[in-house]
Amino acid sequence: MSRIELVCFDLDDTLWPIHDTMRAAEKHLREWLGREAPLLGQPQLDDWLAWRQHVLSGNPQLQYQLSELRRRVLQHGLQAAGYAEREAGELAEGGFQAFLDARHQLTLFGDALPTLEALKADYRLAVLSNGNADLRRLGLDHHFEVILSADGLGIGKPHAAAFDAVLNRAGLTAERCVHIGDHLSDDVAGAKQAGLAAIWFNPERKPFTGSHAADAEVQRLSELPSAIAKL
Repeated sequence: MSRIELVCFDLDDTLWPIHDTMRAAEKHLREWLGREAPLLGQPQLDDWLAWRQHVLSGNPQLQYQLSELRRRVLQHGLQAAGYAEREAGELAEGGFQAFLDARHQLTLFGDALPTLEALKADYRLAVLSNGNADLRRLGLDHHFEVILSADGLGIGKPHAAAFDAVLNRAGLTAERCVHIGDHLSDDVAGAKQAGLAAIWFNPERKPFTGSHAADAEVQRLSELPSAIAKL
């Protein structure tokens, strides 16, 4: 029988593919700004990168707080375009909400929900994400006992403190938890360094280039119950 009691999931590119969704959300934001903030127009990637670097240089703690970082970057760009601080703040919030709406237009991997249901019969479930997806907004929060993100913690994977927060919330030691994710550094190395077991979700069968070997590798989420039972 597995020693595992808690199964912790990454979200983006683990429960759903995110690349096309983020591209669509960024496009939606540019179009929204083109309509609602004509002084700014539709900024290009180089503009965003410069504004982001400016904001982070004065607020490095925002590195893992993606929602607040995006709000600040938007406000900085809007003020640079000529909007007064108050109007820039209102437009930044409107733009952020437009982006967030589009960012949640997600399609789960086909075996995600059946796998969550199967795992819930034997394990407690948790989430630790560096992104800002809202599981309540997606109607998925009821699957998980613990839901934590870098946005709320102010620190993210691969830092051990992020994994420790999950363990503390669950009241478990690291050897009772496995983390599943697609990112070799944030998810696999981060979990292993914090003392957790790690399963690499690798649907594209990418070559292993990480610093810490995973305890198992799966190409489909439906393979997880069997993989976890062997830990």
